[in-house]
Amino acid sequence: MRSRFAAFRDGDVEWLLASWHPSTRPADLELDEDVRWRGLQIVDTVDGAAGDGTGVVEFRATYLAAGDLGVLHERSRFVREDGAWFYVDGDLFT
Repeated sequence: MRSRFAAFRDGDVEWLLASWHPSTRPADLELDEDVRWRGLQIVDTVDGAAGDGTGVVEFRATYLAAGDLGVLHERSRFVREDGAWFYVDGDLFT
């Protein structure tokens, strides 16, 4: 999760797509250049330890857009394949 946040913050589309599970990965990804990701708070985790094949991370990520502070709150699902973790999908909180 932290590496994906850093990739959003740094605009690293290549890493975001590489860390996305092929079954749900978009063909391409365009990041909004006006959004500046500021911080990440992990709210909860379920599984995701060394011996687990799946994991869930609930997080809040803060960002600035057009001078306004926003918060993205999501519960993300991950799967481990061949020792690597992949983002599958997530549910947004509104």
